[in-house]
Order: sequence, then structure tokens, then C-alpha cells
Amino acid sequence: MAENICDSLRRHAGDWALYEQAKDCALDYMRTVQDRPVFPAPAAIAALAAFREPLPDAPADPRDLLATLHRLGSPATVAQTGGRYFGFVNGGIIPAALAAKWLGDAWDQNAGLYVISPVASVLEEVCENWLVDLLGLPAGTAAGFVSGTSNASLCGLAAGRDFLLNRKGWDVGSRGLFGAPELRVVLGAGAHSTVYKALSILGLGKDRLIKVPVDNQGRMLADKLPPLDDNTLLILQAGNVSTGSFDPFAAILPRARAAGAWVHVDGAFGLWAAASPALRPLTAGLELADSWSVDAHKTLNAPYDNGIVLCRHRDALVRAMSMTGAYIVYSENRDGMNFTADMSRRARAVELWASLKALGRSGAAGLVEDLCRKARLFAAALQNADFRILNDVCFNQVLVACRDEALTKKTLENLQQSGECWCGPTQWQGETVIRISVCSYRTTDEDIERSVRAFVKARDDSAHA
Repeated sequence: MAENICDSLRRHAGDWALYEQAKDCALDYMRTVQDRPVFPAPAAIAALAAFREPLPDAPADPRDLLATLHRLGSPATVAQTGGRYFGFVNGGIIPAALAAKWLGDAWDQNAGLYVISPVASVLEEVCENWLVDLLGLPAGTAAGFVSGTSNASLCGLAAGRDFLLNRKGWDVGSRGLFGAPELRVVLGAGAHSTVYKALSILGLGKDRLIKVPVDNQGRMLADKLPPLDDNTLLILQAGNVSTGSFDPFAAILPRARAAGAWVHVDGAFGLWAAASPALRPLTAGLELADSWSVDAHKTLNAPYDNGIVLCRHRDALVRAMSMTGAYIVYSENRDGMNFTADMSRRARAVELWASLKALGRSGAAGLVEDLCRKARLFAAALQNADFRILNDVCFNQVLVACRDEALTKKTLENLQQSGECWCGPTQWQGETVIRISVCSYRTTDEDIERSVRAFVKARDDSAHA
């Protein structure tokens, strides 16, 4: 009789050589990632076609499928854990956090409730306290651990929407939005697209938003802010996705608090500036907001995925996110599902705790400051090589262009194909430009020098084509 599938899986569960094989594959990748093309070669991408097969009728051998995954998959990865990936705002992986993630994956904990995972509950509680302290947020601020800032913004804005309407005597949870008092949503003209997505999901749309003009760095102009009131949901930005600039919190937030508005700060990568005494002036006044969103997998270099929603009003976040059910066992301890839209979710706090523990207060500050130093170094070297730098490099973002848009586009195309480094395009003030995001602790000064040489070669090849 053929072996029962559950018997087979139990047998494989005790196949320690399988896990040794996985470890060897992972270590092989880690040892070679710095020497790999930053973006996979066309041949590696073409080889992925082998994955496109019908679902097999019979179970596959775990060792064979793992070998296939490493042979075909590893060469087709983007080497964002190396030192020369500057495309999206993707951080590296702190070694201790990667090791902790491996252990956490073996635990495979569901972080929804304390009774499902006491360790996840306690680590979330510890991370919440550490984050509030590190970022200088109000005592008692709640944290929810989610996939990323897209989700974190959704949670923070949901809490704000419900809080404002509840103050008007309207319970969104029971009555919905049909006939609800109208809210005013105010945001900067340079707000990130994830904010618009969250507002759309929450039924707040996009056509009736009030967009405040911004300056040439993407910062909201405080003197152009409309009158605020207790029907207003105001969204500010800590770290413009193109320039890295910060809205003038100190000029705006006291007015918002006096008016009774709810303020959410989109701080996906920029909120970490508050962890650095040297960079904290960029965030002055930010602690007066009501909710914040941030990603640990960006500037902090925790593994993917590690987003965080923070909310001054703990009860408001819980009201917006909690659910009930006869089978749900709440406790007197932290039940993580009360602070996020997810019930079942992985225990992200394992590697977040490891990241914060490995860095400590001084290490977190030093990491953020070094990324900013490298961004300035990158910008200065490119400017010396006759590229145009289009932003004030105040954090980790650099906008670069050649003498004209056509040459910029061709230079970027050649740069991406070179495999030496990888940057992406963006639109800035009507022009296609190159965006550099310096986000990984793995990036060295030598990586930047090598990348600048790649920029120059890509431009020269384009000009002479």
C-alpha cells in the first residue's frame, strides 16, 4: 500500500539532512550575494520558465524541490541584501535578526492571541515599549505589527476616522458610513500613493481630498494649510519618497491639536530619524500627532516584512481593529489581534526584537546616521562627475539626472542592465529622473565609488551610442 501522505510528511519532518541542505543553500547564497549581478541576468530570468509546470499529481521529494529552488531561484533574485541595491527603499538584514527569523520560522507562531503564543505576545509588548521610547512618542502609545506601511496607514487612518466620528456620536462599527457626518481629509500634494489607497479602502475616496501645495522638496507649505477643525483628518509625511524631505511638523501640529483634528504621519522610512539625536530636528513636533506608520524592514534593516502602526489613543486603535467570536479567548495579557486588521499572522516581533536588541539605542542612531552620510557621499560624487542632483539630501534619498531627459532615461537603462548597481526611475517636477535610496548597512563607501563609476560608464555609453 502506498504510504499515507501524513505518514510521509511526518517522516520528512524528522529528516534533519533536509534542513541541513536548506541551511547550506542559504549560506551559499549569503556568501555569494555580493558577487552576484544586482539585478538577475536575462538567462537567469529565462530559466524561471521551468517553474511553470502543471501541478504534479504525486508528492515531490523535498530534497529535490529544494535543490531546484536554489538552482533556479537564487540566480533570479534581486541582490537587495548586498551593498549596491538602491532601487526601492529596501533595507538589508541585520545578521542577528536573520538568525532570529530562522528560529522564529521554526517556531511558526501565530501572533493573534496570547493563548496562541505567549512568546509572541511578550515580544510585541517589549517592542512596543522600546519603539515608543526610541522614537520619543507619548507614553502609552500602542503598536500594531503588520506587513508594511500600506497596512499600517490603513489601521492608523481607520482609528482616526472612527475616533472623529465617534466624537460626533456616530459609531462606524455599527452604523457604517451611510449618513455619517462628513469628514475633511487634508494631505500634502506629495503624499504617497499608499495613503490614497488606504483612504479609498476606508470609504474616504480621492476626489474630495484637500491637497495642500508643497515646496520644491515636497514639503507641505504650512502657510497654505486650510483651516482645521474637529472633523479633519490631516496626513503628514516624514520622508518624501523622492527627496526624503519632512513636513514642517512644529509649524503644523500645534494648530492641528488645538483644532481637534486627527493627525496621521506617514513615516515609512523617515520616522527612524527620530532615533538619532543628530537627525531628530527633522522630526521636531512629530510627537504631537495621533498615529504614525513606519517600516522596520526599511531604515532599521529588519527582515521583510515588518511594518508598524503606532497610535497615541490605544482605545481608538483597539475599537477600530478588534473583533469578537465565541471561540476567541482574550486574556489579561497583550492580544496582538486587537491592534491590527489581521487575526492570524506571523510573529514579526521575533526579528524586530532581535533587530532592536542587536542595535541598542546607539546602534539604531548610528545606522540611520550612516545611511544618511552615504547618501550625501553618493550625491557629492555624482555631482563631481557632472550629474545633476535635484534635491537637498537631508536623509537617504538622492534624485539624479543627466543634462537632458533622454540621456537620463538611456543612462538608467544601461545602468540597470549592467548588474553593477540598481536604481529606479521616478517623476520629479515633470521630468523623468533617477532615484537613489541608500537603505542597507551592507553598503560601503567602496560600493558607492563602484556605483558612481557604473553611472559614469552608463552615461558615456549612452552619449556615444
